[in-house]
Amino acid sequence: MAVDAIGGAVGTGLGELTRAGVSQEDFIRLFLTQLNFQDPLEPVDNREFLAQLAQFTSVEQLRTLGENIDALLGVQASGQALGLLGRTVEVSTAAGSVIGQVSTISYRSGRPLLTINQVGGNVLPDVSPSQILIVR
Repeated sequence: MAVDAIGGAVGTGLGELTRAGVSQEDFIRLFLTQLNFQDPLEPVDNREFLAQLAQFTSVEQLRTLGENIDALLGVQASGQALGLLGRTVEVSTAAGSVIGQVSTISYRSGRPLLTINQVGGNVLPDVSPSQILIVR
């Protein structure tokens, strides 16, 4: 999960790489297929099996680390969003930059979205923290 930070998007990349790679089930299926179809006269060396298991363990640990980093970034984004309540911000929109005060925070799919009250009374809902240019 990529998490938005103030002023730009932050992505771990690690989670995306491990999700695009071989899953635990795929690895075990491949490992068992290799065992079933090996040549009985020349079986695979035990060291090779141990090396494959060690590699899989490393990949699994990296996947877990990526998930933990994603969770930590989510907590950090929530903390940043809470710190913006009541603050005046300049936000980048398709129509240009807008200045207003952060009035509420909502969450959609675990990501904070801000509601900005502009000086003229207009309300700008669902602003991502990555759209914020300046916090005043």
